[in-house]
Amino acid sequence: MRARLADIARQAEVSEATVSRVLNDRPGVSTETRQAVLTALDVLGYERPTKLRKRSAGLVGLVVPELDNPIFPAFAQIIESALAQQGYTPVLCTQTAGGVTEDEYIEMLLDRQVAGIVFVSGLHADTTSDPDRYRKLLTRPLPIVLVNGFVEGLEAPFVSVDERAAADAAVSHLAALGHKRIGLISGPDRFQPVQRKIIGYRDAMRRLLQLSDRDMDSMISLSPLFGVEGGYAATTRLLDRGVTAVVCGSDLMALGAIGAARQKGLGVPDDFSVVGFDDSPLMAFTDPPLTTLRQPIRAMAVAAARALIDEILGHPAPHSEYVFRPELVVRGSTAQAH
Repeated sequence: MRARLADIARQAEVSEATVSRVLNDRPGVSTETRQAVLTALDVLGYERPTKLRKRSAGLVGLVVPELDNPIFPAFAQIIESALAQQGYTPVLCTQTAGGVTEDEYIEMLLDRQVAGIVFVSGLHADTTSDPDRYRKLLTRPLPIVLVNGFVEGLEAPFVSVDERAAADAAVSHLAALGHKRIGLISGPDRFQPVQRKIIGYRDAMRRLLQLSDRDMDSMISLSPLFGVEGGYAATTRLLDRGVTAVVCGSDLMALGAIGAARQKGLGVPDDFSVVGFDDSPLMAFTDPPLTTLRQPIRAMAVAAARALIDEILGHPAPHSEYVFRPELVVRGSTAQAH
């Protein structure tokens, strides 16, 4: 034991007596020193004494859409990690078409007496859904945080990426390359993030290319599907209307757009330029590497986890929308218009 005490003391740069006090959970040690000793234990591979192991602060629900789109596992992983570091045990609920609904997940989480719930791109993003499901949670009261989708009048913290700025940046990039007929493909416009993208797209097209709303109407193609198939179908329609570039609602839709262009015998980016959205993992390694708007996933996920923990601990975060700016990442799927 003495050798261990000496090793830990050396690693933590404290006295052996201090190590002994921490290991026996005795008072008289500052929080910083206590943490230094515990970190030294971890670094040296010693197990913490049972009484010093972090007690679980409770379960927290994490509701995300299907995991097919790599952006959602990325969100889930960072939120889970941030919650776990604070002693919370995340319960991951994944929605798939025809599977367990968001409302059913909420009931299951309430049965487990969760301390709070984070919703990522849930029904709060769908303007046709009833926000009362969230109001009922808040009146329980149960802390919630909502990511990527804003509901007016709902007293909760929201964390969103600036969809308008994303679409504007994409159009600006393509217009600077000489493209005049720039299309927009995305999912259904009942989703608020899609509505915001359309606003940003229209603003930029009006400002940079002086196009009328009627001109733009023919260059917007929405699909019921946010994935590769939806991108393929939506782009095929736009190619028939003579667009030379397309702004996409997701990276997966962008991959579908590239496939549609190649099916028509067009080269990407030589004949047709494509801009994605998300910068999900592996987009730097597609053929060609995808130009895209990067969601700041880490910053958004950490902000969501912190806001929820603050709510749980009774230090309410401001009940407003935290909006994060996306970043244009230029790679090989965009080029000068001919």
